[in-house]
Amino acid sequence: MTAVPPYVPGHALLDGRTAVITAAAGAGIGGATARRFLEEGARVLVSDAHARRLKETEEALAEEFGAERISSLPCDVTDEEQVAALFAEAVRLHGRLDVVVNNAGLGGTAALVDMTDEQWTRVLDVTLNGTFRCTRAALRHFKEVGGGGVVVNNASVVGWRAQAGQAHYAAAKAGVMALTRCAAVEAAEYGVRVNAVSPSLAMHPHLVKVTSAELLAELTEREAFGRYAEPWEIANVIVFLASGYSSYMTGETVSVSSQRA
Repeated sequence: MTAVPPYVPGHALLDGRTAVITAAAGAGIGGATARRFLEEGARVLVSDAHARRLKETEEALAEEFGAERISSLPCDVTDEEQVAALFAEAVRLHGRLDVVVNNAGLGGTAALVDMTDEQWTRVLDVTLNGTFRCTRAALRHFKEVGGGGVVVNNASVVGWRAQAGQAHYAAAKAGVMALTRCAAVEAAEYGVRVNAVSPSLAMHPHLVKVTSAELLAELTEREAFGRYAEPWEIANVIVFLASGYSSYMTGETVSVSSQRA
């Protein structure tokens, strides 16, 4: 097992930009991405369906980075009106929108023979349809203001590989990858880039709640480094895709993994 590398300091890669990050409450990839964006100089509007945890996240980041650079608005990405309100709030607060990170997703484990329609539909509505709604809102805004902007979607390596009990989640994440490619082709004409990250195993409290200890141990053992990723290690790649360092990349899904996808 290799040691976790030192935390990478900010380099002003997103200085002056405004970002919306969904599912950013708590200690997962969304929360880590919000912190990394602030460290890189961005103004950030975070959203989540869990209002209390979202407010706690905003207050903690405001204390560290200043209230003028961080704000929050609860948003259920399965509700089109709430998605529209989220994007309108970003523009109202900061006068512009530059980056959208679609991190909202819902997992779970169920064998296909036992899976209910409700289980299947709920995972796809949050994970795939929610990403569609937010990507659509982002592209409409960027096109209306004359172009420019970046969308980064959160996919998963299970969109490429088979894993028992993950048919609904894998189908949703494979859909996110396809949506990313098609959106990128459509948005290129007005200067918008759309890419995705595809993590293998990033440990955070929610994953522990919905995954057995035995499965987590098995997945960790498969990793080439013999450890899971820290959420900030995924966030670093999201920063890269949001920044000018990836200016010629669009329609790509970057595997953030220490194993073959």
